[in-house]
Amino acid sequence: MRMRERILAGKLFLDNCENLPEERMQAKKKMRQFNQLSPEKLEERFQLLDDIFGTKVNAWIEAPFYFCYGRNIQLGEECYLNMGCTFIDDGKITIGNKVAFGPGVTIATVGHPIHPDRRRLMYADPVTIEDNCWIGANTTICPGVTIGENSVIGAGSIVTKDIPANSVAVGNPCKVLREINSRDRAFYYKDRPFGEEDLAEIHRLNDSN
Repeated sequence: MRMRERILAGKLFLDNCENLPEERMQAKKKMRQFNQLSPEKLEERFQLLDDIFGTKVNAWIEAPFYFCYGRNIQLGEECYLNMGCTFIDDGKITIGNKVAFGPGVTIATVGHPIHPDRRRLMYADPVTIEDNCWIGANTTICPGVTIGENSVIGAGSIVTKDIPANSVAVGNPCKVLREINSRDRAFYYKDRPFGEEDLAEIHRLNDSN
């Protein structure tokens, strides 16, 4: 079994062989280029993202954005990553469509053995975030976690276990508070309701530019 196969299989690994250091170095160069790119250079920005991910990207990513390889991240359509997100993608990170990340979100696919004599070793466990999720600012998502579609993770959460679909979850460790319900369709924040006139004005103003 090659080292890359060990990583994919969730077995213990080290990453100084099989051209892995060279791939990380190339990724760091692209990351630096992306993070220092002038914001008005949109065409160059999207071309660079396509190169980082190894496929066509239809998402908006605010700089700075940090990653290990880039090509181990599968990013769905119309995602939004706010500034300062960090994706440790030695293992696979799969993100669905229309997923929104607040600033400072960390996704870690890698862990280390607890005992100090063994701690240099690593293992990887993939992370999956399904469609239409909203991940709040400064959330950390740990190896092996799946977050079900439509769910909201509150700011500052530490997600150590799977979160079911259609859930509002928060905390350290992150726990489900409740399901998303009809009241969430009627109110956008506390007791502030969605109004038809208000929604129409938002779209009219936004479309006027």
